[in-house]
Amino acid sequence: MNTVISFIIIFGALVFFHELGHFIFAKRSGILVREFAIGFGPKIFSYKKGETTYTIRLLPIGGFVRMAGEDPDIPEIKPGHRIAIQFDQSEKINKIILTGKNRYPNVKMIEVEKADLEHRLFIQGYEEGEEDHLQRFDVSREAVVVEDQVETQIAPWDRQFASKKLSARAMTIFAGPLFNFILAIVAFTMIGVIQGVPIEEAKLGKVLSDGAAQESGLKQGDLVLSIDGSEVKTFTDMTTIVRAHPEEELVFTVDRDGKTLDIPVTPKRFVEEDKEIGLIGVQSYLDKSFSKVALSGFVETYHWTIKIFQLLGQLVVGQFSIDMLSGPVGIYKSTEEVAKAGILYLMKWTGLLSINLGIMNLLPIPALDGGRLLFFGVEAVRGKPIDRHKEGMVHFIGFALLMVLMIVVTWNDIQRFFIN
Repeated sequence: MNTVISFIIIFGALVFFHELGHFIFAKRSGILVREFAIGFGPKIFSYKKGETTYTIRLLPIGGFVRMAGEDPDIPEIKPGHRIAIQFDQSEKINKIILTGKNRYPNVKMIEVEKADLEHRLFIQGYEEGEEDHLQRFDVSREAVVVEDQVETQIAPWDRQFASKKLSARAMTIFAGPLFNFILAIVAFTMIGVIQGVPIEEAKLGKVLSDGAAQESGLKQGDLVLSIDGSEVKTFTDMTTIVRAHPEEELVFTVDRDGKTLDIPVTPKRFVEEDKEIGLIGVQSYLDKSFSKVALSGFVETYHWTIKIFQLLGQLVVGQFSIDMLSGPVGIYKSTEEVAKAGILYLMKWTGLLSINLGIMNLLPIPALDGGRLLFFGVEAVRGKPIDRHKEGMVHFIGFALLMVLMIVVTWNDIQRFFIN
């Protein structure tokens, strides 16, 4: 149960922050956001506030922000259609009823001659009983179209995604991955606030009970200057020497409160991956100063971003197999293992997954944010956008291929964790 809860919280946070980036920048640009969704498939929760519907869907494989103009939003109102219209206090149409007209009292029934719900916002038509008199009705910018009892707000051209400047559209798309990196920074910073930030110098942190360090008299706060006469500058230098000398006495020269002490220490022998190593039972010193903690989130995010790009490079050149990729099943099983280690490890895992999601979405692959940004780049070079239908077809094919990859990766995960 703890694993399920942890997975839901982590997945929800990753998708929520990603879509929140799209959502905020769409709103800042004046784009009408129709839906903010976590998950795909059938809705299991829906709540509407203002002009946006917030939904949670069944399949935990992502999320989306549906912006006006990206898909067919409302049925086209063509000449000859018989519709009912309702007016607001300013005598503008605020409701266009296509079906179930008898449910609405005090409406006018008209036969449409012409309608423009994007630019000039009007409907021309003939009212019942006055078929020889063509009338024109202004439409409110917030008017809704009602079909099968579902209300959909119209989207004037200036509220559609495609109407915005290239820079605004690009930033709206880029904001999703950007917010994943922000989530990673927040997660790593919170870890620093809670436990402190490991420092590079060879200063001893917590000394573990029953370890060689405690038995020899080393104390938290000791600064290791040298081991057997070899200068030690970093904690990594110290651990490298210790690991190479199991059950061999080493003389630690340390600075303790301004005094230099020589302390003999014999690392205990442990086996790691069929290799004997030495351990003395100390942790690196953790700095909780504001400056260190404030920078830690950025430093860790940068470090892991580079690592993930290196793995991607290995995948491209064939040093990294597709069998090593994980989908939702693999992430769930990994979350199960990480959850056993405690909340700090779950926070770090969240940061790593968020960086992964941000980077993957920036890859120039159709259907991903990076693919859309690539099309914007082409538009900037050409000076005009690519045909929306052609771009949509490319993204559809890309999405289909991604789903195939998801199925392959998920099957590999099932074999790895449940069959083999």
